[in-house]
Amino acid sequence: MRHFKHMQASSANEAASVIGKGNALVMAGGTDLLGTLKDEILPTYPETVVDLKAIPGMDGISEDGDDVVIGALAKLADVAESETVRANCSALAEACARAASPTIRHMGTIGGNVCQMHRCWYFRVPDDRFHCRRKGGDYCPARIGDNRYHSIFGDQDGCFASSSHDTAPALVALGAVVKTTKREVPAEEFFKANGVRSNVLEDGEVVTEIRVPKAQKSAFQKFALRKSIDFPVANCAAARLADGSVRVALGGVYPAPVRSASAEAEVVGGIGESSAAKAGDAAVVDCRPLSNNEYKVEIARTLVKRTLLELAD
Repeated sequence: MRHFKHMQASSANEAASVIGKGNALVMAGGTDLLGTLKDEILPTYPETVVDLKAIPGMDGISEDGDDVVIGALAKLADVAESETVRANCSALAEACARAASPTIRHMGTIGGNVCQMHRCWYFRVPDDRFHCRRKGGDYCPARIGDNRYHSIFGDQDGCFASSSHDTAPALVALGAVVKTTKREVPAEEFFKANGVRSNVLEDGEVVTEIRVPKAQKSAFQKFALRKSIDFPVANCAAARLADGSVRVALGGVYPAPVRSASAEAEVVGGIGESSAAKAGDAAVVDCRPLSNNEYKVEIARTLVKRTLLELAD
């Protein structure tokens, strides 16, 4: 790992100001960033790492009317174990409980999880050996290379990586809003292939909290090769919101979580074995798998059905 300056931020606005001036990155739990720096996967190396951990009040979990408010520095383990989260947005609690390993969940933060970069092995290869589209290159190597874990819904701005955030589909299904030092962004619009970022954050912008509307009922399912630690091959969240509507979101199938309006339409009249199966079919009707990942279509279809059945009365 190369040398870099370490700065302990006293506020989110101070951190945003520093990273807005140039070659700097923010660190929360550090479980993703430190490996990124060690392997030198980025096209440029930061001069400064701005540490957020000492900022007061950014790790809280509370209720505010019809919302659950989660500070960006809340540990994944704390979100998973929170009675407030489990009672009002259980899909998010389950997603946090299924992320990574116990050690990482006690270090990693929810803000870090929603901001982590994609796990595509071409993007993540040490020393930036594949200068892919996301790093300013001309193409995505996964399009014709080893793409067994990549997008089955086509590309996003030329990138075929798949989202690897366990929390992302839960936040989209629950209708959450991500608050930053500059604005509030609906979770459905937050995740995006954006240069080396996997979200819409701009330079000089830091996530401060996540507001999650309370749901009547919600559920989360994940398929991974190593259930105790792995990133998702695919995951799914579904929620019945306070107004009675149902939202469905898939992860691990596109560079951003995919909300499926067509799947939601199949369960407007109620959730049962038949309607959940039709929703699963509808969710994957627009799939365009690559050469080595057609198997993920059936996984996605099954996850949608199983997740919706957890919402059935």
